[in-house]
Order: sequence, then C-alpha cells, then structure tokens
Amino acid sequence: MSTGVAILGLGASGDAAARLALKQGEMVYVSDLKTDPDTVGRAGELRALGAGVDLGTHDVARIASADVVVVSPGIPPHAPVLRQLDTLGVDPVSEPEFAARYYAGPLIAVTGTNGKTTTAALISHLLEAAGIPAALGGNVGTELAPAASRLALLDPPPQWYVLELSSFQLAGIRDLTPAIGVVTSLAPDHLDRYRTLEDYYGDKARLFRNASPESFWVLNAEVDAVRRLPGDAPGIRCWFALHEDRIPEEGKGAPAAFVRDGLLVLRGVPSTPGAAPPRQESVIREDQLPILGRHNTLNALAAALTARLAGASLEGIRRGLESFRPLPHRMEPVADAGGVLWVNDSKATNVEATRGALESLRRTLVVILGGKDKGEGYGSLAPALEARSRAVILYGAAAPRMARELVEAGLDPARIVSAGGGFDEAVVSARDHARPGDLVLLSPACSSFDAFPDYRARGERFTHLARRGGSQGGPS
Repeated sequence: MSTGVAILGLGASGDAAARLALKQGEMVYVSDLKTDPDTVGRAGELRALGAGVDLGTHDVARIASADVVVVSPGIPPHAPVLRQLDTLGVDPVSEPEFAARYYAGPLIAVTGTNGKTTTAALISHLLEAAGIPAALGGNVGTELAPAASRLALLDPPPQWYVLELSSFQLAGIRDLTPAIGVVTSLAPDHLDRYRTLEDYYGDKARLFRNASPESFWVLNAEVDAVRRLPGDAPGIRCWFALHEDRIPEEGKGAPAAFVRDGLLVLRGVPSTPGAAPPRQESVIREDQLPILGRHNTLNALAAALTARLAGASLEGIRRGLESFRPLPHRMEPVADAGGVLWVNDSKATNVEATRGALESLRRTLVVILGGKDKGEGYGSLAPALEARSRAVILYGAAAPRMARELVEAGLDPARIVSAGGGFDEAVVSARDHARPGDLVLLSPACSSFDAFPDYRARGERFTHLARRGGSQGGPS
C-alpha cells in the first residue's frame, strides 16, 4: 500500500515539505533519527495534522512504498537509510524539487559556492522595490526566509519565486526548471562530504538539467569554472564581471553587467519583452552600495542583471540597491569604536569566501581565522594577508596546519598570533592588536563545529564581544 509522500528528516525543510504534502491531501510519513525537543515538538504538530511520524528510526519498507520520497539536505548521501533505499531502487528528491511542483509562477534559482544567499536576497529585494511581488526561500536559512515548500502555500502566490539552492539540494532535482538560473561562484567546498571536487561541481551543474532555449543563465565571468559549468546546455548565457573585458568573446552581444568608471552598468537587457535592448544603462555608483567588499559588488551586478531580466524597472533596481542592508554574518559591520570597525563574516566557512573578503577590503586588517578543519589548503590566503593584515589571529583545531601553510606560502610569521585559549581569546587578541583606522574581520575559512553549533552562533558571539570592545564577560 502506498504511503503517498515519505519525508526523511524533520528539520525546517522536512517540516515544510510535510505541511505542503498534507495541504495537497497526501498521506504523509515522516521519520528522523533525532529525538531532541525541537524535533519532538515538530513531530507532535504534524501528527495532529494527520501525518505519521517516527523518531529515532526510519521504517525503510514504509518509505520505499511511497510514491514520492523527499530527503532533507542535512542527510548525507552515504547515510545508511539512503544506501538501503538505493538497493531497493528508490530515488529520493530534494525538498525544493518537491516544492517547485506546486509553484504558480516562474522560478529564479541561485547557486554557487559563495555569494548565493546575498545574491538571492538581493534579487528578491530588487523585484519588490520595483513593484514586482517576489518570494524568497530555499537554502537561505530560516532566520532570513522559509524553506522552499512554504512558498508553495502562499496565497496569493508571488509573481516570481526566488530560491537559493545548495549542491545538496540540486543533487535531488528531477523536473525543477528555473526561468532564470544564477551561478555566483565556484570553488572547493564540502570536501568532507564529496569524494572529489568534480562530484561537487557535478551537483552544481544539475541546475542546467532541464535547460531549454528560453532559459536565461546569469553567470560569473570572473570564474573559469563557472564559465565551463553549463557545458552545452541550451539557453541564453548572460554575464556579470567587475571588468567588461572579462566577458567572454562569445558573450559580447548577450545581456551583461559590469563596472565601468565606478558605475554599475547593464548592457543588452530589453526593458520589455520584444523591445530592442539598450546598449548600456547606468544603475548606481559602486561607492553608493551599502554592502562591503568588491565580491559584494559582483553579487549586486548579478542581482541587478537578474532583476532586469525578470522585468524590474531601472529605477526600481536603483532604489533596491540603495536600500538593501548587509545580511547577518556576511560582511556585516557590527561595531565601530575607537576608530576600529568590526565586521562579522562568520558565514565564510571556506577558503575562497575568506580570500574574497580579504581581497575586497582596503583598510588595514586584523583577521580572525580558524575553527574546524575541512581539509582545504590555506596557502592561497597568504598573499592577501601579507598585503593587507596587521595581525592574523588563529584559533581552533585548524590553527596549527593553517599557521604552517600560511608561512610556507609567504606570510611573515611575525604577523601570526595563536589564540590558544579559544574563540573568545582570539577576539580579545584582535582587539589588542587593532589600531585606529583598522578593520577587525572575522572571516574564519573554516566551519564552526569545533566550538559552536553553527556559523550563526559563532557570529553572534563575535558581535556580542565586538560591541563590548572585544572584551569578555558581562552583560551585552
């Protein structure tokens, strides 16, 4: 007997998928190995709505009998339950794939190693600023926007759906078809979950699985791996870059966004369907953007180009760019005291994200690096640290290897400071080394799981300490 819809994992996305399936009149079964209070609370609510729920176990036979099996992104592909289902010929889908089957309008899908949350949030914000109803969801984090399935329950539905999609979510798509797909960046990441870099990039490339000649692909021309990612997928390639000369030769006549003479510029985007595209439209001065760093200029270019393709007015895009504010834990200024600016970039959990932050800032830096070692090489950070840092504070499990590789790559060892006591001591040390005019940057290049449950908790602790001038203890 069919279960209808089976859902593995009862986090935010699993809960949202279950509620959507119940709303559609499906028989629903949900299971999760966790039995913590939050999970137990969600389970009770779903049971009251008519779902079957098991905690602490997975009923594989019951799951395998379902018409659709939805897997949460937190369940790794090597999990025993997924291996068992594979032997039974069951091919689960991701929660965004399930959600998008019930969307009432076109989809903008944003992926990439870094920058995808800011870019997705910017796109939604720019559309709304232009008077176009948009709904943001997906992998952005529950503090910013809901899971994809929540968007399918909106009444009235938005004109555009905007989803951030991780590689884990893209791995489980089948029919999801974005009208506009955006790739912000590509760099090594999640090598603790993927066997090879090619496997990671392969899941990102599934964005193009259902491409058609009408698809628009907004691609970062600065990154060679992004240029190659679509392969021979059909559709219109649109490019963004800091410099116009980075636009591929074959893209010279395609829609594009770049910086020219300090201005963000759009080129070749029709203002209305069927209209002749203008050669060039000036959007806003780069120094008017309220978000820090040149990597955020790239995010703004990607968002402006995407919003224009989706029908946003130039004036609406300008208003949106001027009014957007930094997202929590992503190059977020959190304190400014004694002439020292404190910036929380706790979401920089990989080397490429940290390198982008370092290279995008012009002030002298005191940088806090470290946390749980994810297996990446750290040497590529050395040139930017040598050029811009006053001191490099290292903490956590990754610190010894990080120090060795940075010195081997050319960083002056006199700049390296080991915070043997942990994260709080690293922040205190950063305070002690900073001088007026400096910027203290938390951009760890590592995950937080050695000392914090997630990057948010790490960023919140940094913010608390920064607002106390870097000192420990006492009320916030």
